[in-house]
Amino acid sequence: MNLLIAAASEGQQIDLIVMIAILVLSAFVGFEVISKVPNTLHTPLMSGTNAIHGIVVVGALIVVSQSSGLLSQILLVIAIAFGTINVVGGFLVTDRMLSMFKRKPEPPKQEAASEEASA
Repeated sequence: MNLLIAAASEGQQIDLIVMIAILVLSAFVGFEVISKVPNTLHTPLMSGTNAIHGIVVVGALIVVSQSSGLLSQILLVIAIAFGTINVVGGFLVTDRMLSMFKRKPEPPKQEAASEEASA
């Protein structure tokens, strides 16, 4: 990996095949890591991932302010929109998952209702 960074910093181009190989390997490693996460940790993991995506959206906003071409600005705005949808949707799903663990309010007892009716 350090060789790739060094090659890119020296101005050499990384071949398309190498970039595709990195993408495929990172997808495989990501799938393996996520599949090993126990069910009790999915909600905290999802919250952390949403926070990271929020940082990515902020970075994209900075990049769009410094871009010069119209096409790149349009693509960045679309990417920001999809990233924002991802962040908001992820937090909504996390909130819904956490609400499943909250205790439901207890219904009022029948004795209290019958005493008020007799008085």
